[in-house]
Amino acid sequence: MTHTDKAPRTADRATGAAGPPAWRGGFGRLWTAAAVSRLGDALRGTALPLLAYSLTDSPLLISLVTVCGFLPWLLFGLLGGAVADRMDRRRAMWTVDMARGLLMAGFALAVATGRAGIGLLLALAFALTTLQTLFDNAATALLPALVPQESLTTANARLLTGQEVAHRFLGGPLAPALIALGAAFPFLADALTYLLAAGLVASLRTPPPARPPAAAGRILRRDLTEGVRELWRDRVLRAFCLSVALANTGMGALIATLVMVVKDGLGAGNTGYAVLTTGYGIGTVLGGLCAARVIAVAGGPFRAALLTAVLQTLLLVGFGTVSATGAAAVLLGLFGFAGTVATVLEATVVQQRAPAALLGRISGAFRTMSLGTAPLGGLLGGAAATAYGPGSPALLAAGLLGLAALALLPARPPVRQMPDSAPTGSGQIPHTAP
Repeated sequence: MTHTDKAPRTADRATGAAGPPAWRGGFGRLWTAAAVSRLGDALRGTALPLLAYSLTDSPLLISLVTVCGFLPWLLFGLLGGAVADRMDRRRAMWTVDMARGLLMAGFALAVATGRAGIGLLLALAFALTTLQTLFDNAATALLPALVPQESLTTANARLLTGQEVAHRFLGGPLAPALIALGAAFPFLADALTYLLAAGLVASLRTPPPARPPAAAGRILRRDLTEGVRELWRDRVLRAFCLSVALANTGMGALIATLVMVVKDGLGAGNTGYAVLTTGYGIGTVLGGLCAARVIAVAGGPFRAALLTAVLQTLLLVGFGTVSATGAAAVLLGLFGFAGTVATVLEATVVQQRAPAALLGRISGAFRTMSLGTAPLGGLLGGAAATAYGPGSPALLAAGLLGLAALALLPARPPVRQMPDSAPTGSGQIPHTAP
């Protein structure tokens, strides 16, 4: 299905209700590629913190692995969005996955030969995310070319659900078995999944996006600023972006120190770490399955986003104060449920409100401004854990999630306007004052 600038049905914007996307026409292959790639991410995500923990006992150095995994969004996120609007998005995605596959294969070799130090881990995290800035912006812009606008909420939910199933229920159990075979095996498997995903994406057949070609003499700097300007002029996108930025600061603090929370705070080993991540995974899968219905029951995107932010705040307070692994796993599972609903909302709001010709740039600006705060969170989390103990990063994250809920208030729809995120008939972003 070709991309269109026409406004989607208002029912989808108001309630999240929509027909399911067809598996044919490319969405099935994109879903498979996303699930396969996420399987590899799960293997690397489980092995990398444990490898970092074995190389250093410094909370700050361990947190820097997460910081380097987010910092490229701050440096290159806008550039990735601009490039995604200038080139074939399908080609951008499979080329990036090929590069990441080769990079991971080289890292696996370094681990196998005992040459992987903490410095190489930092460089790897930085390089992978640098490539991801182009991949994710291209993927966000590609999805509306594969499914109708009214199915975007369901399509995003299915993509996230498939990724989490592969991550938690395939990658989670498989990671310890591969680690037992040797420290390099999870990273080698990750390289293979990248290469397989690249082949699936390369097989997609999509028409070029319906956007005007770049004017003669158009400079890249103008593309970069245009995405930021259009994002900031939209009341709803601006509020969502600020909210996600605050939330991701908290998530950076939590993710960067989670291995220390499990091992030092809860006194659990690798098994405890697997229990917590599995609990989180169950929650995220259920959240993906229920996202559209949650949005509908909540009464629309704004209310659903506010509800999830408040719920996540309360859950993090509990997570930062419990001392039992089982209770922590339940709280983290509920946190994952709410987080997946929020992620579906964020992706769909950007895809539906941004014009097709600007979707890559607006997506890049959104991710740069929202994910660019995570490195700060990682540093704050490492500092908090060093000064106040392993439970403090979760409480810090709770405070930031509370601020994220407040940041959503400017997106509240006027009483006279329903649904809250309906676009203008031309498909352009409505520039509504807060």
